[in-house]
Amino acid sequence: MIDIKHLRENPEEYKRSAKLRGVKVDIDKLLAADRQRSDVMREVEGLRSKLNVGGKPTPAELKDLQNVKEQLEQKAADFGKLDGQYHDLIKQAPNLLAEDTPEGGEESNKEERAWGKAKPAKVAGHASWLQEHDLIDFERGAKVAGAKFYYLKGAAVKLEMAIKRLGLEAAEAAGFLPMDVPHLVNGRIADGTGFNPQGPEQQIYSVEGEDLHLVATAEMPLTGYHADEILDPKQLPALYVGWSPSYRREAGSYGKHSKGLFRVHQFNKLELYVFCAPEQSDEWLQKLVKLEEDICRQLEIPYRVTRTAAGDMGAPHYQKYDVEYWSPAEGEYRELTSAANCTDYQARRLDIRTRNNKGSTIHVHTLNATAAAISRVLIALVENHQTPDGKVKIPKALREYYGSDYL
Repeated sequence: MIDIKHLRENPEEYKRSAKLRGVKVDIDKLLAADRQRSDVMREVEGLRSKLNVGGKPTPAELKDLQNVKEQLEQKAADFGKLDGQYHDLIKQAPNLLAEDTPEGGEESNKEERAWGKAKPAKVAGHASWLQEHDLIDFERGAKVAGAKFYYLKGAAVKLEMAIKRLGLEAAEAAGFLPMDVPHLVNGRIADGTGFNPQGPEQQIYSVEGEDLHLVATAEMPLTGYHADEILDPKQLPALYVGWSPSYRREAGSYGKHSKGLFRVHQFNKLELYVFCAPEQSDEWLQKLVKLEEDICRQLEIPYRVTRTAAGDMGAPHYQKYDVEYWSPAEGEYRELTSAANCTDYQARRLDIRTRNNKGSTIHVHTLNATAAAISRVLIALVENHQTPDGKVKIPKALREYYGSDYL
């Protein structure tokens, strides 16, 4: 949620952010709702003060007090309606953008740097290779749960566990506390994180008849972990790495980049999460990207880092980077991990605060990043480590966890 005080003083900044993202939100209507809400609140407070009379009222005063009470009830009802409209509008407003955010959509994402050999090669695509070696079963996954579900089998399961171990230990070494998180969150946590559980563009699965939603990422329960808390400044930065399945509807994503494991309805993921003081968040975003790069290098996966353009960013994001793996089978880079600074957007929605050096409460900043989206790491490993005789060689850093040189 945005800072309404900052919006009142800088409406054009928020209009620009929404326009660059392609988000339809009426900032002027929001400001008008804010003014109406404030005006009625002052009237409510004025009427309440009239009810505070000392001593025993006379019959005439009692009649006046009854009239005031009736006016107060009506104005309180008016305020409730206006308050609901105001909150509906303010929740639609996206976060501000960092000043140097590239304009445009996904095609405008800006390459910052690259590592490793990125050349097309005659290798089997990951799906065909895994199926040929009986390590994945899409057909039975579809039979049991529908399209985009699958069974991972045998050595591929062992490899997934090895990737998890490597990513977890890299995160721990960087100071992140491992967390096994709930796989469901309530509507307030889902909405507060920025995942709208309602509407035609809903991307998360919901439990019918209950206020529960399957997590699309461990970011959701990790954000909610400190909801409605005031964190001691000594606790910051609070660093967590969460392990969970990720359940995603992926509505409207059918096409070229949905084949095989790239876009599926369920996959396992290690998610990095940071709660920090506002002045620390820029630095922590760079640290998160570096950790993602370090993991890629350990896995010997060629990659590039891109700065995400405005039209390709979610509403909570102030600044975002993607780490993209090189796909030799397709001759292009494709998203592997991302890292985002959400500033105080999520913290305001879930009331997560700390104290500044003057002792006043302020909202913390939150950041999230992917340590390892296992299904996509499998793609990158299978495609980048195929040998001339059709095997997949396990990177040296993974062998101690996997127990063998080849998949």
